[in-house]
Amino acid sequence: MDKIEKGKKAQVVYTLTVANDAEVIDQADKAHPAIFHFGQGQLIAGFENNLLGLYPGDAFDFVIPADQAYGPKDSYAIFDIPKDTFAVEGKIDDNIIQIGNTFPMRDNNGNRHVGKIIQINEETVTMDFNHPLAGQDLHFMGKILKVFDSEN
Repeated sequence: MDKIEKGKKAQVVYTLTVANDAEVIDQADKAHPAIFHFGQGQLIAGFENNLLGLYPGDAFDFVIPADQAYGPKDSYAIFDIPKDTFAVEGKIDDNIIQIGNTFPMRDNNGNRHVGKIIQINEETVTMDFNHPLAGQDLHFMGKILKVFDSEN
């Protein structure tokens, strides 16, 4: 029986919550299991390290601290943007500029970032460009269904 190691793929069912909170953030069930590639640098290191060495049928239950997941909230990733940035043909649609709405934007170097409106001011909109899970300890619970070679 194959175990999870670098260069392998694993079919996994899991539930992700913020530690000490029952609200489900993400889930993969038996009808729609997730497939993860190990050793590719695509997974949170803490997640990958906790699954390495597990076999099909093994269950897991662990918490990844925020600093090992998406990091702490960065106050420099929260800033005001002029409202007219959202204008289309000179008009600002108040239905679009709502607290909680997210928008993809590009920085001065052309990098894409997704920001969430957290406050609306008279001339500006305060946006948070932190990852939605920044500052959160992540709790993963699940089971390994299958382990196979990356070529499969």
